[in-house]
Amino acid sequence: MIFAHKTAPPNIKKILILGGGFGGIGVLKELEKKISKDKASITLVNEENYFLFTPMLPEMAAGMIHPSNIAIPIRKFCKTAKFYQAVVSDINLNDKLVTITRTFDGKVHALEYDYLVLALGSKNNFFGSKNMQENSFTIKSIEDGIALKNHTISMMENAAQTGDEDLQKRLLTFAVVGGGFAGVETIGELNHFIRESVKHAYPTIEPKNITPILISARGGILPEVGQELGKVAMSYLKKVGVNIITNTKAIDASETEIVLNNGGTIPCSTIIWAGGVAIDPVISSINCEHENGGRIKVNKFLQNPCNPNVFALGDCAAIKDEKSGKYYPPTAQHAIRESKIVAQNILEALKEGTKFKEFSYKSKGMMATIGNRVGVVSIFGRNLSGMPAWAIWRMYYLANLPTMEKKIKVAFDWTIDLLFERDLTLVGKIKKKELQQFHLGAEMPSLKEQLFADL
Repeated sequence: MIFAHKTAPPNIKKILILGGGFGGIGVLKELEKKISKDKASITLVNEENYFLFTPMLPEMAAGMIHPSNIAIPIRKFCKTAKFYQAVVSDINLNDKLVTITRTFDGKVHALEYDYLVLALGSKNNFFGSKNMQENSFTIKSIEDGIALKNHTISMMENAAQTGDEDLQKRLLTFAVVGGGFAGVETIGELNHFIRESVKHAYPTIEPKNITPILISARGGILPEVGQELGKVAMSYLKKVGVNIITNTKAIDASETEIVLNNGGTIPCSTIIWAGGVAIDPVISSINCEHENGGRIKVNKFLQNPCNPNVFALGDCAAIKDEKSGKYYPPTAQHAIRESKIVAQNILEALKEGTKFKEFSYKSKGMMATIGNRVGVVSIFGRNLSGMPAWAIWRMYYLANLPTMEKKIKVAFDWTIDLLFERDLTLVGKIKKKELQQFHLGAEMPSLKEQLFADL
């Protein structure tokens, strides 16, 4: 049957959080510390049932970290809050109603709110190239990381079974599109993983046939850390065997090659897309003010100006630094800080107060890992590179990894990686049963009858 859920009593305000990334989970944790169930009900909606610690995704894809160790079930954070694993289908600010689609059977339900937090992340942007979308791996989800690791091992196994040097080189050509954090960290980790695996486990593979390629549309890489450290990172990657192509865009692809905007092509067996992101269409289609590529316009309190009960943060919010006139970057450290401001301002609104907290934040720095125990860090105006920068990267992100259990497990994974070779087990296909034809035995009620506020 379809459940028609009763809404909360009128005196209990309904807070609805859309998104389970750094922003959404940060707001949830802050609110649960200070709100009792008799004052407000909190609901969080996310497409996956876990929070993913994305900064460690390239390490997971390269076999260093176990997938479950950087993924925390969202219900772990829900002390009093309700959680729905569902896709956000529509956001109606006029009716204060959000439509969600249940993932297991595709059924539609509705959620009412008094305060809405928009923290939906971005989507991959292939700039209209369907061929690139179909033929490349991405590096945004835990499934992406698992798929990339499996594929990498499969290519090494295939390459080890051929004596044809040209074929072996093609199988071992890995092209990453995008010179930002995701692209650089991914090519750095994969290059180390492949070379070490070949050294220890694949005697029939010629190391000279390993061909990692990084394609950047800019004149350099890692613009986020500055020109000086970008050059340091580029020099190191070239030293360890990565081919870097700059001032070039990948515009098309097939199963066996990448097409470049200069008319050239690159034969390869693996394409990894880290070349850009776009705003979730459900965000860009909301009937409100937008800026900066479809992001939700917010004021200094992170409220949408025409809808003060709607807060936005993270990837989907256009948050302007009043001092510089530029938009804040959609990084994890900014989302964590934004979540604290949003939570404080919701608490102030619940008290019917007027002392809202303004968002103003100066980045502590930017950092990236670029290979085996090597990193680059720009922190408090100072630039560091090499092992000290790598150690700072690890300490910072380990400290910010939620739950002590996951901190211990990741630290253990890192220790194991120092002592032993990486696991080359190739996991086969996993069967998944869909319930799209699940019979409900009743007619579909209207949207209002499906209000989904209580279980």
